[in-house]
Amino acid sequence: MRKAINYINETLGTNALENPISNKFLGNLPMYITQAYKLYDVVLFDKNIVLAEQINEDYFSVLQTDKHLQLIRNAIGKTVILVLENLQSYNRKRLIEKGINFIVPEKQLFLPELLINLNESYAQPKTKLKNKSLMPSSQFLFLFHIIHRNNNWKIEEHSFKEIAKKLDYTPMAVSYAVDDLKNHDLIEVMGEKEKRIKFNLQRNKLWDVAQEQNLLESPVLKTVYVDELPHNVDMLKTNVSALPEYTSINPSKQQYYAIEKSAFYFLQKNRGLLNANDREGKFAIEVWKYNPVTLLDEFPVNNAVVDPLSLYLSLKDNHDERIEMGLEQIIEKYIW
Repeated sequence: MRKAINYINETLGTNALENPISNKFLGNLPMYITQAYKLYDVVLFDKNIVLAEQINEDYFSVLQTDKHLQLIRNAIGKTVILVLENLQSYNRKRLIEKGINFIVPEKQLFLPELLINLNESYAQPKTKLKNKSLMPSSQFLFLFHIIHRNNNWKIEEHSFKEIAKKLDYTPMAVSYAVDDLKNHDLIEVMGEKEKRIKFNLQRNKLWDVAQEQNLLESPVLKTVYVDELPHNVDMLKTNVSALPEYTSINPSKQQYYAIEKSAFYFLQKNRGLLNANDREGKFAIEVWKYNPVTLLDEFPVNNAVVDPLSLYLSLKDNHDERIEMGLEQIIEKYIW
């Protein structure tokens, strides 16, 4: 906690002092809260606040932490600021999205209730790439590399031509995708005649950087509802229909399937969709920017569902608490 106080004082030019919170207030809190956080009273800009230092950061959950901080705030009646020693950038982004006050000493001080946001040492995207996401084909290669870490066939071990053949892209499309990944400093191109790519970071760090720079987008182009599933076409369960494969979340009544865009437009052109509309139907078909079946490849799943990371990206802007909990489970299982 001393590091956090010093950081506040040095950064904001204050002279804040921390004091352990009184037993009067601690008595209003459940034991699991007092065992999970060290709580301190601080006066900052004439405002009484509480610093909540998480004791064990090994199993950090944004959703759970948000609930804990709300509980502390309601019990004590003061602004609560979370203090963390370390914070992964994808969790940092979610804390910011939820408007949660937090401090990471020497790195960031984000206090929206006090209108303060100072970011000192987290890497920032290059100006020319700011808010520029990867192309769908680039995202496909990026996700394939991360997802299939245990496969015998690995992108880094094959030429552009072999990658194109394996992943059903044209050599030109692979070349453009490689250039895009290189421009974002995610890979290096090795070799002369038979060129190969080499990713610059470990898989979990790659994901971290991509989240930090907003490089990855939802694969979903649009959602169309139909009364009957089309025949003789490759589709995979997605959305809430796929969550049970990777999380403890139960499926919903609405059934969701993912289809690659060219296959969808072929069905549409040949009238292979029954009562297609954008509002309601027995089945919801998500039209994807890249092929979910090819990306899944040999990934070990028990049912025909989309890969976990594309699923995460398709739902990351959904603020349903149940879905948020499922997405945290996906990251914990497939990234950490």
